[in-house]
Amino acid sequence: QVQVVESGGGLVQAGGSLRLSCAASGRTFSSYAMGWFRQAPGKEREFVAAISWNGGTIYYTDSVKGRFTISRDNAKKTVYLQMNSLKPEDTAVYYCACGPRILRSGSYYYPSEYDYWGQGTQVTVSS
Repeated sequence: QVQVVESGGGLVQAGGSLRLSCAASGRTFSSYAMGWFRQAPGKEREFVAAISWNGGTIYYTDSVKGRFTISRDNAKKTVYLQMNSLKPEDTAVYYCACGPRILRSGSYYYPSEYDYWGQGTQVTVSS
């Protein structure tokens, strides 16, 4: 049974930073890509960042490039999302998900490419 658990969300002022963590178990963590998505109230879930099994390939959505950094520690079976220079529009529930073995350039941003999801962690950025 695969379990995915996010942590690290909270309330922060605009310009501040948060670091999200995601621990996954029940699967060979180091063999799979991982991704972060977010969903704001009234909006669809959107892709934020993804990282390949060895960290060699990373993708970001345009709105977070230069501000967010995804990384992973395969020994700890954990993936991180460092979020700096946060903006009110970053407010959302952030979800971590287990991805495919190989990230594909034409589909890494589709939620359907990810098969196990956490419950989400709330990030609120005040102005």
